[in-house]
Amino acid sequence: MISDFIYKYYIDPVIYGEPYNIVETITYALILVIGVYLLYRWFSNSAWLSEHGIKLDSSFILATLPYVVLGGVLRVIQDTGMIAGNWQFLIVTPPIYFVLFFFTLGIIFISGTLKKHGLVKDFISFYAFVGCLSVFVISLILISWGMAHTHIDLFILAIILLMALTSSVLVWSCMRYVLSWEYVGDPLYIALIFGQMLDASATSYGLTFHPAVHYIEQHVVGSSLIQMTGTAFVMYPLKLVILFPAIYIMQLYRKEANPAFWYLVLLAMIVVGLAPGVRDMVRMVLYV
Repeated sequence: MISDFIYKYYIDPVIYGEPYNIVETITYALILVIGVYLLYRWFSNSAWLSEHGIKLDSSFILATLPYVVLGGVLRVIQDTGMIAGNWQFLIVTPPIYFVLFFFTLGIIFISGTLKKHGLVKDFISFYAFVGCLSVFVISLILISWGMAHTHIDLFILAIILLMALTSSVLVWSCMRYVLSWEYVGDPLYIALIFGQMLDASATSYGLTFHPAVHYIEQHVVGSSLIQMTGTAFVMYPLKLVILFPAIYIMQLYRKEANPAFWYLVLLAMIVVGLAPGVRDMVRMVLYV
């Protein structure tokens, strides 16, 4: 029956924290594609955005990155178990993406309205500030919880960040100086590289070295490769196989594509690396 299918492949994995299945993975990938397209149509045709001087450009995407980080740290709230009942399922993957989408959309409307009425000087600055403030507040909640219930391992934080920064520098240097891709100096490409390397670093460290908690890779492709190779460090070559052609194709497409659509696709690529990378890193620091 249809209800059994829905529970088996969509509802039960969320409720019981099961690894992603192939049906679920394909469905959410399609939702992501459709979501990017609908956002593109909205940004391209919205009279409200035009009236308020809001457009998709590099500054807007950079100002949106705090909201991506917010998704990662907010997801850890559910991991800690501090929220009981069905409300907790609003901040698990994938429902949390919808929650963050509408929260971000609301801040866009608030920021644009305040700017139009002269209550704030700059839309981008206020929009980014609210995102950063939100990350700060959730981080304080997690720190307080960690100090009361587990402990906060700053060594793990330093190691994962060092792994992510080192691998990011190596990847960026190869692109910039070996392949002569001068365009990777764009902050958006740097954010993309770092987000993907953070995801790979957190997964590799957590599955291999975490001293207390046994973690598993939830994504279908990643878990299959880890089982085949016997090491979580296979996530690095997996990311590289995706990153190099992705950035090359994105740059080729940038010359001909509608700018709004190009920025949204790049943002989506940053989100799927940076958000889970932040979540996994924070979980490991808090031992949850």
